[in-house]
Amino acid sequence: MAYDPGALTASLAAAVGNDRALMDELREAFLTSAARQLDLMGRSRCDANWVIAASRLKSVAASFNAVGMVGLADEALEGAPGDPVVLRKIGEALDAFSQQ
Repeated sequence: MAYDPGALTASLAAAVGNDRALMDELREAFLTSAARQLDLMGRSRCDANWVIAASRLKSVAASFNAVGMVGLADEALEGAPGDPVVLRKIGEALDAFSQQ
């Protein structure tokens, strides 16, 4: 699956127009929230904690129209809790979003 960080920028631009400061603030809110959920997923010690954090990640991603991140959250929900491969993929996607 390809991850298009530009889609996040396009969604933010559609929502706030040319207000660059607001766009930057919303981007930072997305990144902070998604990183928090990734951290919680990495530290989860039971299936329920994993599911809650992955579900929250999916919700955050959906609210910002980050379709690739929604797909990764779905992958986490469908796979085994604590899966290091999906954690790595999410981390890489967040890095791509943060460098956009």
